[in-house]
Amino acid sequence: MFSKFTSILQHAVEALAPSLPLQEDFVYHWKAITHYYIETSDDKAPVTDTNIPSHLEQMLDILTQEEAERESGETGPCMEYLLHHKILETLYTLGKADCPPGMKQQVLTFYTKLLAHIRQPLLPHINVHRPVQKLIRLCGEVLAAPTENEEIQFLCIVCAKLKQDPYLVNFFLENKSKRAEAVKTRGADAARDGAVAPDTGQSPAEEQAKHQEEPQAAAGASASACSPTNNNNNGSNYNLVTSLLNLTKSPDGRIVVKACEGLMLLVSLPEPAAAKCLTENTELCELLTDKLVSFYKALPQSMDPLDIETVESVNWGLDVYNLKEDAAVFAGKRALISFLSWLDYCDQLIKEAQKSAAAVMAKTVRERFFVSVMEPQLMQTSEVGILTSTALLNRIIRQVTSEALMQEMVYFLLGEDEEAETQATISQNPLRHRLIEHCDHLSDERPNADPVTSVSVQQLSPPPLHVCSQISIMTLRLFEQLIQKPNQHILHSLALRSLEERNYLENKPQEEREPLENGQPHDAVDLEEDPLFGDDVSPDSRLSGSDWLSSSPPMSPDHSRCDGKTEVHKIVNSFLCLVPDEAKSSYHVEGTGYDTYLRDAHRQFRDYCGVCQRWDWRGHPKPLEKCNLDMPFFEGHFLKVLFDRMGRILDQPYDVNLQVTAVLSKLSLLPHPHLHEYLLDPYINLAPGCRSLFSVIVRVVGDLMLRIQRIPDFTPKLLLVRKRLLGLEPEGISIDHMTLLEGVIVLEEFCKELAAIAFVKYHAASTSSP
Repeated sequence: MFSKFTSILQHAVEALAPSLPLQEDFVYHWKAITHYYIETSDDKAPVTDTNIPSHLEQMLDILTQEEAERESGETGPCMEYLLHHKILETLYTLGKADCPPGMKQQVLTFYTKLLAHIRQPLLPHINVHRPVQKLIRLCGEVLAAPTENEEIQFLCIVCAKLKQDPYLVNFFLENKSKRAEAVKTRGADAARDGAVAPDTGQSPAEEQAKHQEEPQAAAGASASACSPTNNNNNGSNYNLVTSLLNLTKSPDGRIVVKACEGLMLLVSLPEPAAAKCLTENTELCELLTDKLVSFYKALPQSMDPLDIETVESVNWGLDVYNLKEDAAVFAGKRALISFLSWLDYCDQLIKEAQKSAAAVMAKTVRERFFVSVMEPQLMQTSEVGILTSTALLNRIIRQVTSEALMQEMVYFLLGEDEEAETQATISQNPLRHRLIEHCDHLSDERPNADPVTSVSVQQLSPPPLHVCSQISIMTLRLFEQLIQKPNQHILHSLALRSLEERNYLENKPQEEREPLENGQPHDAVDLEEDPLFGDDVSPDSRLSGSDWLSSSPPMSPDHSRCDGKTEVHKIVNSFLCLVPDEAKSSYHVEGTGYDTYLRDAHRQFRDYCGVCQRWDWRGHPKPLEKCNLDMPFFEGHFLKVLFDRMGRILDQPYDVNLQVTAVLSKLSLLPHPHLHEYLLDPYINLAPGCRSLFSVIVRVVGDLMLRIQRIPDFTPKLLLVRKRLLGLEPEGISIDHMTLLEGVIVLEEFCKELAAIAFVKYHAASTSSP
């Protein structure tokens, strides 16, 4: 009570007395603080019962006022006094001793406000960055300490200052060996320093005690030692990172988020010395992956893929806890959100990090999480476990955006091989082989669920996961996600390396070639004479009604232009007329026309071009004279499985067919000339034994035409099934041959989609060419 009365009286006297010059006022407040330690006999009273907080606040106000009254960058006498008399050093010592109780909190607040309010650069001064470095070491020492809030505020302001001037980080890389040597010689230095120490208002005994408590500053404490070339990071401490890492373990979520924000600032600093120290001499990489593994292992062993797919978008730091509501939605939602939230933080941290640091962090995640934890889950034999882990992997792929982490994840999934695949080498990477095999998983069977009535067939959008929670569909969806990622190695590994030499083409001179039909030897047949490929098509299949065709090239009697490319109208009509009229049903239903696919293909192709524009994909195929056409052709494991699946479209569940055709359409949209030629040109001369997407579909159509004859009332049944799928007809009696009828509908829509993609790609090429 007496101390509070004294404080009030002091403020009243100060208000009535004439104002002192700023420096005198500043020295007065500092002397008042130091005299407290000389005069007080009760060091157990909390600091809030003393005048110390008020004096510290007054000192900050004076420093702020002094800077405001002077020109920018000019150091005033009060700041000079603070630097010359090592006031921050003394405050650090008092804060470390926490005398009186609560002093550490006051010191942290003073440092934080000083760095935040003073605009001139303070950290380059040795009498600032040396005590700041020492105070940093005090932060995070005790978990859930009462000063955690002040500690994190202090650390974050230091990080913000380093972000403004990244070179200053070299002051905070503390050399271990030099620090140890300094501690050994500190005894002799203390006596000498005590003899020449400036007047701080402390007694000689207190000065010596201060020096005994303080370790000497490290190599990073002098300007000459802060250069990256002089700093040996292999023996350096990065205490700022260490303290922040300690605070990420706080039980207070707000402290954790602030610590993560501080780390985000530090990893983004461009200084190579700091990046190296960050990854080599701190536990940052280990903390990232250990928490990721911990959150992953907390997930239930079995989860509904629909829950994993549809849980709300997660952004780190914005995680809202409501355990009761989360548990009511589905078991494991809280654990899933925690995992995805930390994954998002890892991804963003790597995305913001200096390039070399990002590479190291991403590689650590690959080794300690993907390889050690996820790979055994994906390789297990339990179908339930495979489904859950594949769904989680799919969500991870969808969420990752950082280039470095994406690259490591792709290498984990697909391997790093660049050369063309052969039948003998497809199993060299066990995980890649297993995942592709899962696209044709043996567990496929008709799901015991109501037919899909909410899915628009002409959009070929995948049905909800609760309808098709099967391993094949989930794995196909995983590859669909991969194909859309901006990573060239994905496309090279899955498809392009097998098409690089164009050895799917016939290599013999024209006069030596065997007559072919769809890639197979047969009696000579001219596709132009085939009613499937001729110009005499039905009005429902003609393209003239579309506005897109205003840019279509003029008709010509030849299949190819002077550049060797097949005329686009030939390609479009080839796909549109593949399915025979008696197997078509879309012209009976409004809004299922070809023009819908044109709009979608235009938008998607534009997006793909944006993704692929920085890759070295030339607009023309590799010249045949430079290709190794004698090398045996193998389409690659991935395309092989897709083609095999496509060949069984009449005998597979509807949802499987939708996903297979979705993946093939994504591949067809890619603006690579070899992929375009192989998937979208019906008129290429295939080498014996080779197949293309068109030849696979032709075989399916041939099988269909035979099977139609054995199904009574085929066309009315087909139309009824289409209307049911579109929700235009209620469910009624079961229909025979449902799988076949649904397969025919998907086949018709897929052919329209391929025709639209071919036209849009031609249109884009013709408008962009000179």
